[in-house]
Amino acid sequence: MLLRAEQSDDEKPVFAVNEAAFATDAEARLVDMLRSDGDLLFSHVAEEDGAIIGHIALSPVDVLADDQPIKALGLGPVAVAPSHQNGGIGSQLVHAAANWARLHEWQLIILLGNPRYYARFGFSVEDARPFSSPFAGPYFQALWLDVPVQKPQSGRAEYAPAFGRL
Repeated sequence: MLLRAEQSDDEKPVFAVNEAAFATDAEARLVDMLRSDGDLLFSHVAEEDGAIIGHIALSPVDVLADDQPIKALGLGPVAVAPSHQNGGIGSQLVHAAANWARLHEWQLIILLGNPRYYARFGFSVEDARPFSSPFAGPYFQALWLDVPVQKPQSGRAEYAPAFGRL
């Protein structure tokens, strides 16, 4: 299996893998909207035998923590073709995205997802709790890449506009 950056001819296969991995095509349409808006900062695929079997996206998130701007990303969607799920591909994609974010000096990644799954990567519902967001709740999580001296007491997180158009 090969992990690599999305290329222009990958758009249809990326849509297909996101559509297949979720109950609706909302995540697939979200990736297309992020791409169209210029907000798809990191888009990587897992490829096996020339076929796209996984995809992950990072997009900018406007975050204030205790009234200070934070360089933040939103992770998602993460998709793996149903025939390849539970084989570690999603984990490899998440690690690749987090490593890229660290390398590019991002401070925070937030996401909506299953806390049991994402805790293994260091994501925490508790770390996201200070941030007001339309997506706040039991699946709203954060991962500090640049751990602050003191974690914020309050803040806000606004995803890229495409998230609000779903």
